[in-house]
Amino acid sequence: MTLPPQAVLFDLDGTLVDSAPDLIGALQALCGELGEPPPDADAVRTVVSAGGRAMLRRGLPDFDEVAIEHHLPRFLGLYAGRIAQETRPYAGVVELLDRLERGGIAWGIVTNKPGWLARPLVEQLGWASRCAALVSGDCLPTKKPDPEPVLHACARAGVEAARTWFVGDDLRDIQAGRAAGARTFAAAWGYLDGGDPAAWQADVVVATPPELTRLIGHC
Repeated sequence: MTLPPQAVLFDLDGTLVDSAPDLIGALQALCGELGEPPPDADAVRTVVSAGGRAMLRRGLPDFDEVAIEHHLPRFLGLYAGRIAQETRPYAGVVELLDRLERGGIAWGIVTNKPGWLARPLVEQLGWASRCAALVSGDCLPTKKPDPEPVLHACARAGVEAARTWFVGDDLRDIQAGRAAGARTFAAAWGYLDGGDPAAWQADVVVATPPELTRLIGHC
């Protein structure tokens, strides 16, 4: 038996929710506007955690970086218009969050997604009043893999980083959590961006949200 965490912090896209359908839908709409062929949905899905520019590079492979920057605001605007149309929590996430709350364990979100997109998504999911901390990519001068967003979330939640678990589906999540002094969990169910979570030096690799729920129950 180990001490239970004071809080569990999560990445958002690819960890708590599968937002790929709405992001891919927005990219499909943008490609249609530009007269480009539809994007390879599977190729785009793998880089969702890497952000809008990475998705545009996959969906518009013949466009240079200047063009990518030019079209990024339109892509994000299209996404904002459908932000929770098809986005859903991963199987077991609802039960996981319920289990944390029943156990008196705070939970929060640390995402590189900008606040003007992260906040409406969290609100539409019904989590805004339940989340002890929401730190978006524009809250601070730095974002993950820098540890400051994780430390900021701990401060907002009133918990110690050393008694916090941080869960994410990208190497940057693990780097940020580890540098902050949190216990790190690689979410192997996420987008992964082609990476091997077993190679990220996380404290634990978890295959599914229910597995994480069981780990909480064993503390």
